[in-house]
Amino acid sequence: MAENTTASHSMDPEKDANIPELARNNSNLPESSRLHEPDLEKGEVPGSVPSPALSYDEPKKNPDIVNWDGPNDPENPRNFSRMRKWYITMMLSLLTFCITFSSSVFSQATAVTAKIYGVSVEVTTLGTALIVLGFALGPIIWGPLSEVYGRRLPMLVCFTISAIFQIPVAVAQNLATILICRFLIGTFGSVTLAVVGGALVDLWEPVDRGIAAAGFCAATFLGPIAGPIIGGFIVPSHLGWRWTNWITLILDATVGLVALFSLPETFAPVILQNRATRLRYETKNWALHSTLDESPLTFNDIIHKYLSRPFEMLILEPILSLTTIYLSVVYGILYLFFFAYPISFGEVRGWEHPGVAALPFIGLLIGILLGCAVLIYISKHQYAQKLKETGKLVPEDRLPPMIFAAFTLPAGLFWFGWTSSPHITWVPQVIAGVPIGFGLIIIFLQGINYVVDVYLVYANSALAANTFIRSLLGAAFPMFASQMYHNLGVAWASSVLAFITLAMIPVPILFYVYGARIRAMSRFVPKA
Repeated sequence: MAENTTASHSMDPEKDANIPELARNNSNLPESSRLHEPDLEKGEVPGSVPSPALSYDEPKKNPDIVNWDGPNDPENPRNFSRMRKWYITMMLSLLTFCITFSSSVFSQATAVTAKIYGVSVEVTTLGTALIVLGFALGPIIWGPLSEVYGRRLPMLVCFTISAIFQIPVAVAQNLATILICRFLIGTFGSVTLAVVGGALVDLWEPVDRGIAAAGFCAATFLGPIAGPIIGGFIVPSHLGWRWTNWITLILDATVGLVALFSLPETFAPVILQNRATRLRYETKNWALHSTLDESPLTFNDIIHKYLSRPFEMLILEPILSLTTIYLSVVYGILYLFFFAYPISFGEVRGWEHPGVAALPFIGLLIGILLGCAVLIYISKHQYAQKLKETGKLVPEDRLPPMIFAAFTLPAGLFWFGWTSSPHITWVPQVIAGVPIGFGLIIIFLQGINYVVDVYLVYANSALAANTFIRSLLGAAFPMFASQMYHNLGVAWASSVLAFITLAMIPVPILFYVYGARIRAMSRFVPKA
């Protein structure tokens, strides 16, 4: 069994093997949330997480270290009621939705702002690209901060700053202000991508965490899809393009205020540190402290675990490098479509109203929701059943859904491209968004899960590299979307994307067949 949450907390994020099952770069987690070396003779499962409620069979080594008051301590986030846990999960997902919504809503204003400031559409497309670039850089800062100050403080402060930067964009008199502030919105807003996953680990046991993670990932995809739809109706209205930012600010302020008054801290070491501070004043015993006070995060820790090791792994680890390339392509396609869809439906089909031309995004939305539903079903039934029967899961168990989705994504892209002619009814092209969205979310989420399951104690470093490269491609793809779809046409431009994803199909198949052998040769994969 794991040691006491605080009595053994080392503040080493690379020992935080219990990273949530989702797409995000999460920082140091409480040891109650970490994977431990399994005792196979006792039936423990590799990759399982001992509940903090069951981690009290060893006595405190130091009576001055503040710990939980037994396994049922109500302040322990794992002991929150299910209703409270789901409320917190919903609020975290809403915060993420707000940020990802902001990333794409401006895409509908690129043509208008290009005319206003006398530049090309490719230049104003930077308004979308730079916010995604901020998603790549921000977690390098916010991840370590969440290890020192917990989840709540960095989340609320950075989310507030991100919302405030909507104001200068809304009143900007030059393009430079728009682009700089959009980058800062992404940099500060990326706190949700860096911290929410760790908060889910703080709250949930592994079985329920898979469901919570699927909902969180849905928010990260649904936000960008909702942005162009709503922005498409705002920009041509009497409100004008500036109201894409005012509406986002109103949304951020509403959700942020609710979070301010209802979102608790979930990071166990910080909760215990605050308890120690309170008890020192109540008891006048100034020796009381938490293990977070004993083991502060150092600058060298940050450099090694968030900068040097991730890229060392990216170069040396074929599982990480190939999976990162695949997920980066998928992420880039998502953001490319925010410009491809308006071209296909607005220009080619002649749907003049930008909002109407954005409604086909609903097909993508349905596909994403369907993919999440499938993954939740698989997690609750197939994975749980195998765990019950065999006592363990291997990382390659994540890959069959990913392999299936690897075929649906290019099929959807070909379908989308070759039904784009204005002489063909719009219905089949809109429906093509369903297999595309289905493929995007399953490849993305299962790819992240596979990386986490493979690298365990090094999962933070692996996800740091994955998130950085993925966000770079997410920022780059929109920059050539307009030219590619105008020069090649919708059919062939979509086919190019389909051929690229076809080339990616062998990746999950390769790892499904040879993954165990590849893992055995890795020096970053923990040995069972």
